[in-house]
Amino acid sequence: MTLSDDTARTVDRRHAAAFVVAVAAGVGVALIDSSPGWDSTGITAGLLGVGAAAAAAIGRDRPWLWALLVGLPTPILETVRDGNAGSWLALVFAAGGASIGWAFARAGR
Repeated sequence: MTLSDDTARTVDRRHAAAFVVAVAAGVGVALIDSSPGWDSTGITAGLLGVGAAAAAAIGRDRPWLWALLVGLPTPILETVRDGNAGSWLALVFAAGGASIGWAFARAGR
């Protein structure tokens, strides 16, 4: 089964938008989380989940990709800066959010 040109362009635009949302959310949350004095793990986890859900809902497929793009910047930055291995749990919250966003997008088709 091949996609028509219009459908392929729509999918490409959707993936590009999801990529921008995912990277912006991931980098934004990582910068906020690493800022001096920030000590609100719940808000960080919530932002990761919401960002990943939004990206997955826009992308409509590959929830694992959106979860990685949103979730990886935080632990990478924290591990390099502080050696904080606990920040890798960010991927769990991003994966949960991406799964929810993907499920909503699939249900709405």
